[in-house]
Amino acid sequence: MDKNYLQDLLKRYDEGNASEQEKAIVESWYLSFQSEKPSPEIDEEFLRQLQQQSITSLTEHVRGNNKVRKIHRGRFLIAAASVTIALVVGAYKFVNFNNEKRSTAVPQTASAELLPGSNKVTLTLSNGNKVVLSGAKNGQVARDAGTAINKTADGSIAYSSEAGGHQSDEPLFNTATTPRGGQYQFTLSDGTKVWLNAATTFKFPVQFNGTERRVELTGEAYFEVAHDKNKPFRVVSNGQVIEVLGTHFNVNSYADERVISTTLLEGSVKISHNGASKVIKPGEQARLSADKLDVVKVNTDQAIAWKNGMFYFHDANMYDVMRQLSRWYDVDVKFDGSIPDRKFSGGISRNVNAAQLLDLLTFKKINYKIQGRTIVITP
Repeated sequence: MDKNYLQDLLKRYDEGNASEQEKAIVESWYLSFQSEKPSPEIDEEFLRQLQQQSITSLTEHVRGNNKVRKIHRGRFLIAAASVTIALVVGAYKFVNFNNEKRSTAVPQTASAELLPGSNKVTLTLSNGNKVVLSGAKNGQVARDAGTAINKTADGSIAYSSEAGGHQSDEPLFNTATTPRGGQYQFTLSDGTKVWLNAATTFKFPVQFNGTERRVELTGEAYFEVAHDKNKPFRVVSNGQVIEVLGTHFNVNSYADERVISTTLLEGSVKISHNGASKVIKPGEQARLSADKLDVVKVNTDQAIAWKNGMFYFHDANMYDVMRQLSRWYDVDVKFDGSIPDRKFSGGISRNVNAAQLLDLLTFKKINYKIQGRTIVITP
């Protein structure tokens, strides 16, 4: 494929005729290839012709989709002009890489099976019954302890007390479990909103009847906690307790991650572990590693990129990258040989299939092959 293909792709993107995967690829190029240098294969006239088109279309599309991808306007517009040439060069290299070096991957018929994740969750009620919510119709899907559990039009789940419904004096719990390749959103009975990432288990009371609102988490979740000064909201996660009154924060507590991280976007959060505690401010992240609790300043966009439909890496190594891919695409990962210490930075849409994302990573001279539902990384 040549320059005509790139022009056609951007034209269809600009006109709104690109497929979802094509849009994801274009936006991934836009966000990923900031460090690439112009290539002699692409002449200046071609770059000039695409510059205005790509800046206009990408700015409007990505900024217009901020319900899915939250990108700060100022940072985005500053990046727009500088990334345009990198986008074209990255796209050109991506297309030619596919033509010339597809030997590093299996045929598309196999790789196409590794599709991105979607809304999937199993809800275990207080009586032990399980409800698979992924295929459930909108409306009431279950009742538990005088509480209606409803699937809303946007596909999320909301808990609400029923008039005259019996409520137990003892706390009754539900457990939501997302598989690898799954995610889901909940609104708890107090109005708190919770987004669950893949491979996550979240245990919570059907009703918050006591003096606190205590939930348990393994995996990753983003919380928008409803304010209640009389009932602190506490998240118990892998040995630490996070206490808030009403705030927005993200918790990453996967067992296979080296660090348990709590990132604050709004409000105030107190994290406690083994008698030690830290209070963090917006833009800060508490990190628990080897029983040591530290606080650092971070890019909050990176911490919640998954919620906004993106992978976002900053100086991540191949092992860090592949742990995220393994959860989202529901695949196993094997490393064959001595893998070079490459670092990855930038944003990539979570809507592309695994092979397309891996093709982008091969610009760092990392090869791969797909064997069933296993990705093998080779030097």
